[in-house]
Amino acid sequence: MRNCGFDVDFTPKDMQELAETAKLCRGDILKMTTLAGSGHPGGSMSSIDMYLTVYRYANITPENVKSPSRDRVFVSHGHTSPGVYSALARNGFFDIDQAVAEFRLAGSIYEGHIERMVNGVEWTTGNLGQGLSAACGAAMAGEIAGEEFSVFCFMGDGEQQKGQQAEARRFAAMHGLNNITAFIDYNKLQISGNIEDVMYQNIKDDYTADGWFVITVDGHDFEKLFTAIKYGQKIEQPVLILAETVMSKGVSFMENIHGYHGKPLTDEQLDKALAELGLENDIARYREMRKAFVFDPSHHELEIPEVKVAYDRNKEYGLDVKTDCRSAFGDAIYDIVKNSQEEGMTPVAVFDCDLASSVKTDKVEKEFPDNFVQAGIQEHHACVAGGSASVNGVLAFFADFGVFGVDEVYNQQRLNDINGASLKTVTTHIGIDVGEDGKTHQCIDYLGTLRNLFGFRVIIPADPNQTYKAVGFAAENPGNFLVGMGRSKLAVIADGDKPFFGKGYDFKYGQVDVLRDGDFAIATYGSMTARALKVAEILEKQGIKAAVLNCSCPLHPDMEAFEKYTDKPVFVYEDHNEFTGLAATLANKFADDGEPVRIVRFGVRGYAFSGTPEDIFKLLGLDPETVAESIKAELA
Repeated sequence: MRNCGFDVDFTPKDMQELAETAKLCRGDILKMTTLAGSGHPGGSMSSIDMYLTVYRYANITPENVKSPSRDRVFVSHGHTSPGVYSALARNGFFDIDQAVAEFRLAGSIYEGHIERMVNGVEWTTGNLGQGLSAACGAAMAGEIAGEEFSVFCFMGDGEQQKGQQAEARRFAAMHGLNNITAFIDYNKLQISGNIEDVMYQNIKDDYTADGWFVITVDGHDFEKLFTAIKYGQKIEQPVLILAETVMSKGVSFMENIHGYHGKPLTDEQLDKALAELGLENDIARYREMRKAFVFDPSHHELEIPEVKVAYDRNKEYGLDVKTDCRSAFGDAIYDIVKNSQEEGMTPVAVFDCDLASSVKTDKVEKEFPDNFVQAGIQEHHACVAGGSASVNGVLAFFADFGVFGVDEVYNQQRLNDINGASLKTVTTHIGIDVGEDGKTHQCIDYLGTLRNLFGFRVIIPADPNQTYKAVGFAAENPGNFLVGMGRSKLAVIADGDKPFFGKGYDFKYGQVDVLRDGDFAIATYGSMTARALKVAEILEKQGIKAAVLNCSCPLHPDMEAFEKYTDKPVFVYEDHNEFTGLAATLANKFADDGEPVRIVRFGVRGYAFSGTPEDIFKLLGLDPETVAESIKAELA
């Protein structure tokens, strides 16, 4: 639902004030970029009139910027940061002098592309094509949480060439996100020249065909912009305002020249431009302020909202149960969503990409449809929308196959990490344990990929009991998580006559579980844990005693568990690229500690085959019998 922020009359005084502020903002933009010696003045100057119109009337102010019911403003073409910073500062969100002086200065929050730590900025952007997805995520979160607010999203025209834009606009129309008003800065220029010469596109018809109401307007006429936005508030569709603009509007010698997309002015050109705008050239003052900058790392900290969730901490699958970890995830997510219906609990959004029956979110879809978000086969959009939703009032899950939820959306997950999101990605069908789908669907690099992201935590549970508790742990703790699992049914891991991870077991991130003791260590995780125990059994019959260490957090294992085993080789047994998985983690950690430990790798050495997991492991020499023989030979 839209709010009524634009349900007022537009007066000549409004026009005059906006025009005067726009002139100041254009001066700010030119000073920032000239001072920094880099930046994007052209698009900032063509977008600034839209920014000022929205920030003047939308329900977002320095006083309510943390309120759940505030309007959200997303800027997808984040390289127009000079315009965003100027518009926010001129509306009181922070000091304009600070923003101008510190623009693109190392250690400043006023970076080259907009960042979420800046007051009034909702989402760090700049990787083009993701802003509309983030806007959809916020709108979806508001709907699930029962908050009413408007969502505004600004985009460039060149980025409409991105496929994720089509994903997002279809999603918005499909889910009736009628509180979204999007804008396209239609200056028809991008880095290489005219957008039509670079890549043909039909923006208006594309949005219309996907269910949007499109209004074309002069993007530099404040009254027409206001009228278009006000009219759009009454439309029961997502609205696109296609704003026809002029790159570098306001300075005659810069207008309609695509080179100013990313080129600042020289000092001499700045003097000429400011004179044309009727503004003082005080860049010398800003240069002195820039020299006085002092870095404060606390300014870069991002808030992660707290959540309140509930699940069955005593849940236990008995030793007589053989099920798959994905079904345990299905039980966990169902319990979390069911309990979220109680007063005081955090609402939950479960994002799915046409795989509910496979990733086991179908019970949520059936019984709690308001919490289930169908994104279709649109993983890039779903990943960003989920990340945005996670910082807009809901606990967000993104469930998918490993090859789609990790590999295909790496850049989107990277942006979630940079944004300090709190998305819980749960991927089934990881590793070789996929079935007969073959190498195109075997995600054997989920650790190698996500170890590049500084804020992600990864959990690969060993059996259904540990899966259920790992999902609960990820849900109630802040930050981005991947909980990964294979496809096959697994036996419950035993501790004598009871489940090892059953009642009384408390999941702790990084904890290494010693499933059986021995004279040397086999380190493993996930679906390979049961196979590692089989290896140990085979060796024990030959008088060789192997310890089995379950490293369910293979990027961050507690190394104290390995202290008694460093005098012999450590054998790493994993369903992953052998060069970038747990073996790489242990090698790095032993090297950091100065421990001369030999690591013997049993992992995937190339793209595998199509077939049952057992047959593939045998072909790869990763079946328990072959591994046991190899360990015996190594020890000898």
